Amino acid sequence: MRMESDAFDDLDLCLLDALEINGRASFSRIGEVLGVSDQTVARRYRRLCAEGGLRVVAVRDAERLGQDHWTMRLRCVPDSALAVAEALAKRPDTSWIGIAAGGTEVVFGTGPRTAGDRDDLLLGKLPRTPRVSEIRAHQMLHRFYGGPQGWLRKFRVLTAQQTAALRPPAPRDAGPARIEPEDEPLLAVLERDGRAGYPELRRATGRSESAVKRRLSALLATGAVYIDVEYHCEILGYPTAAVLWITTSPAALSRVGEALATHDEIAHAAATAGPSNIIATAVVRSTAHLYDYLSGPLGGLEGVHHVEASPFLRRVKQLTYPRPAR
Repeated sequence: MRMESDAFDDLDLCLLDALEINGRASFSRIGEVLGVSDQTVARRYRRLCAEGGLRVVAVRDAERLGQDHWTMRLRCVPDSALAVAEALAKRPDTSWIGIAAGGTEVVFGTGPRTAGDRDDLLLGKLPRTPRVSEIRAHQMLHRFYGGPQGWLRKFRVLTAQQTAALRPPAPRDAGPARIEPEDEPLLAVLERDGRAGYPELRRATGRSESAVKRRLSALLATGAVYIDVEYHCEILGYPTAAVLWITTSPAALSRVGEALATHDEIAHAAATAGPSNIIATAVVRSTAHLYDYLSGPLGGLEGVHHVEASPFLRRVKQLTYPRPAR
């Protein structure tokens, strides 16, 4: 992979990959690994934020926490999809939202933190939305790829040695993946800015800086929380994304999912309950590339019975909202 942008270059690509590996690594550490100064890293970071949509935020891992995660597919009456998507984007329990199907479909991920929140959305608000004509709900059963596994790692932008140098050391005896009520002030800051400094986290939590460091280290080590990165894939030369609704035979489910996890085009893949038993997100260079993928690597997988592709017309929300202005 190489940057296909007049504004960004391969150093920016390396910085994005470094942040996917360790979103809280200091600029000096990243600069040391990439062979540039920390001032250069800071300047590139600020430009990626301003012009490339870069955001680094903490994300709760529903799978590791044993919580529900759903992919929802809403059919909307004409001219209403954007309004529905924008209303959903303001909810803290939606993680990504796109408009597809010629502008009549909203597809989004949601991770309600409680059964009450889930029922409020799935049984209450959505069915009562007059502009939504059909609701299809797919509950995630198993993740094959995505979450803390960044898409750029598939392209081996950084060497194995650079990757190892950036990974934070895992603490001993971190305990089970669990978020305690007293962690909420800490996460409230990190969900806005995953690179927030320890003095800011200390002020937000009322804990000592050493206590904040230990608790954040434990949350990351157990996988309860991970630091994720969003950016405009267009700057990488990959402007086209699509949700793939895949149906396999039960015996082929794991085999197909594991194969998808190895494909460069796949940024996320999970086994689900619902009308399809695998949902994946493909990120490609063009609609022609999407066709090549559907008819080639995906179409050649034994056990795949049916595939429906829903290319995004617009991404309303990735990890944060509102989406930074271009």
